[in-house]
Amino acid sequence: MPYDWIHPPSDHTGELHLWPHQSLAPEGYVRFLAVTAALITLPLLPLIGTPLFWGLLPFLLLAVLGMKFALDRNRRNAQVLEMLRLGPQDAELIRRDGRGREQTWRCNRHWAQVTLHAQDGPVPNYITLRGAGREVEIGAFLSEDERKQLYSDLRQALPQANAPATEA
Repeated sequence: MPYDWIHPPSDHTGELHLWPHQSLAPEGYVRFLAVTAALITLPLLPLIGTPLFWGLLPFLLLAVLGMKFALDRNRRNAQVLEMLRLGPQDAELIRRDGRGREQTWRCNRHWAQVTLHAQDGPVPNYITLRGAGREVEIGAFLSEDERKQLYSDLRQALPQANAPATEA
């Protein structure tokens, strides 16, 4: 699961961290760039020493550097971390994106409500937290099944006496 209870929820505290899937590990990143560079270089081998080699080389280097730039940008954009901190009195959601910007939502833990929007959200089984006059999303980057499991975990962690039923 791309989320984990750092401190399991209890009556007093709990902390949940959520992050998107990272399908390309650092080793895979290096391998992919190396294989791409090697495959681009193979057709150049017979041209070594000719003017055509020097004419093609800058464009092929640009292709490899463009691939590296795209992968780096994708990796940076996927460095999202959502932290839900449940204290004795407050519930706080902090969302940190790949550029280090933070968005924060906080409310009284007793009034925090978790809602599952089965069909009406931007994705199926969209989860929101409501409290202090605001409604915020949580775990939108998770898969549909992971959001269902997260909803179940959040229902257990937050008081639900005043929570609405799931929306159809």
